Amino acid sequence: MATVPVTDATFDEEVKNSDIPVVVDFWAEWCGPCKQIGPALEELAAEYEGKIKVAKVDVDQNPNTAAAMGVRGIPALFIFKDGQVISNRAGAAPKASLQSWINESI
Repeated sequence: MATVPVTDATFDEEVKNSDIPVVVDFWAEWCGPCKQIGPALEELAAEYEGKIKVAKVDVDQNPNTAAAMGVRGIPALFIFKDGQVISNRAGAAPKASLQSWINESI
């Protein structure tokens, strides 16, 4: 499964009401570090298919969700489980680091 684009309108349905943990990536098209981690997140979405969902929220198109989550810088990553944030981190990181963070959190 590829990453899932999520909007202000679909955030609750796709993230908070998901029956599996969700990694949410708050990003923007102009953000260099966001583009750096994009391919790693796509690979992780495929590797963890059925175990986690990887959702992407474009902060320029969906400012309400980003503001509600207190996102001040991007990329900002959150892991939701049972509708609650269980972990978060900011900034770009190599795939191995992201994978370790996901494994520790879920």
